[in-house]
Amino acid sequence: MAQRWVTASDGVRLAVYERGDPAGPTVLCVHGFPDDHGVWDGVAGRLAARGFHVVSYDVRGSGASDKPRRTRAYRLPRLAADTTAVADAVSPAAPVHLLTHDWGSVQSWHTVSTPELAHRYASITSISGPDLDHTGRWYRAQLRRPSPARLLKLAKQSLASQYVGFFHLPGIAELACRSGFLDGVIATLRRLETGETPAGYGPGLAARNRAGLRLYRANVLPRMLRPRVRHAALPAVVLAPSKDVFVLPPWQTEITDWAPAAEIHHVDGGHWLPSHRPDLVAGHTARLVERAERERAAP
Repeated sequence: MAQRWVTASDGVRLAVYERGDPAGPTVLCVHGFPDDHGVWDGVAGRLAARGFHVVSYDVRGSGASDKPRRTRAYRLPRLAADTTAVADAVSPAAPVHLLTHDWGSVQSWHTVSTPELAHRYASITSISGPDLDHTGRWYRAQLRRPSPARLLKLAKQSLASQYVGFFHLPGIAELACRSGFLDGVIATLRRLETGETPAGYGPGLAARNRAGLRLYRANVLPRMLRPRVRHAALPAVVLAPSKDVFVLPPWQTEITDWAPAAEIHHVDGGHWLPSHRPDLVAGHTARLVERAERERAAP
């Protein structure tokens, strides 16, 4: 695996990792919080073996990348610019295929639904991460036409999302990361989701990547209170894990009003599907990339 640096427009340095055939279609993997690029190792190895050029990077605030101190440096337009800077560096002549998880999906949906950036992306495979503007509209939709089923969906997702409020507590959330408490909670939940000992999640990850808490503080409330209408027209696959304790299936699958080309797959697994079922993730991603490449090459 080769490593390089890409400098964002505001001077933040991003650590980028490449493997596979540079001549193959480029799959750009974007991780969530509190992970770094390592969450993709199992999937990336399998995709590289199938002839793809696989790129992952540490999102600002995580891994070896720079960790800006100002919360505003983590706003979604800045994150979208980061992803596009990496795409331009690793695949300047052709659009890339996004493979995304958790906050990586959140920022990537924002990226592909930004008109001036959308042409740089050929497809997106999204796992456990809805668009934040969609989130604001989704919550409103459940209340605008209330029914027992809609209110139950709303209550369940609100309960599952309580951690977002905790992450907004300055000092306390950072302490939970530094002390190892968050790592312990995540390890326990991963074991409850899948019944297996967590793989690929070492101690101290949340402490090292705690700057990523600013992702929530910079974006959640503004997008929830003032959601905008966005559209993503590119080929898409959504993998919705049935045992995800954070992002329940309705939240990430009821998206065909703004992502009409999305293909929905309900799959067995927990929130950290990339490390739990890398074969499944790699298989779905490869099929989408191959289909999108055929469609792009057709006259």
